[in-house]
Amino acid sequence: MKRIFALVLVAVVGILLFSGIYSMEGFPRYGEAEVSERVSMSYIDKNVTRENQEVVFGVSENLETGSANIVTSIIVNYRSFDTLGEVTVLFVSALGVSLLFGSFEGRLRSRYKPNFILRTGSKVVFPLILVMGAYIFIHGHLSPGGGFPGGSMIASAILLMYLADEDFRVRIDDFKKTEGIAGAMYVLLGLVGLMISNYFLSNFLDTGTVGTLFSAGIIPVVYVLVGLKVGSELTGIITDFLKGEVE
Repeated sequence: MKRIFALVLVAVVGILLFSGIYSMEGFPRYGEAEVSERVSMSYIDKNVTRENQEVVFGVSENLETGSANIVTSIIVNYRSFDTLGEVTVLFVSALGVSLLFGSFEGRLRSRYKPNFILRTGSKVVFPLILVMGAYIFIHGHLSPGGGFPGGSMIASAILLMYLADEDFRVRIDDFKKTEGIAGAMYVLLGLVGLMISNYFLSNFLDTGTVGTLFSAGIIPVVYVLVGLKVGSELTGIITDFLKGEVE
């Protein structure tokens, strides 16, 4: 009986979706929409508040965002206040973990001891991961990436060292200071944009030529701050999780 009811429910929902897609008045039929008339083109052309214009990589100047990465244009410019909320959620998560595990002073140890190859190889790979993480959030306005993946890579390098060396420790206070400074600078940058252009995190700097390193206005600055903040917070979470009661 349950299977029959499930099949009937799926059929009814399918019919409703199909009829809604193909019979709603005032909307083009599915697959027949003119993409050039959609609002998404304004975001692709990085020109929401003015008339659309063709964007030429390495040539176009003074665009609204100046970012060559479409995703970056939306996340760190048009919905940058929402990105602040995402960073805040991560901060609350790190705070919760710190409150639960922060009082422990010991270090959890695995029953399997890291061998020589792991200990030596981790020291070689560690700086490479750090450089790659920094590269990803510094170039987030030019290529796929940004503050969150770059910061996560930095935290993964710290995790690697914890797994490869039982005596490895980080000065967690330094990471907390970095996280606090980066978060404060992010909010301050947003307030400056609010004072200049009447909305939070307004891109008030010169956006330059799309596709160049020094372009996109405040977006690279925001991504550097987000990368440092995310990397510091995730490092704090990793450190707290690896703490435990030691008899």
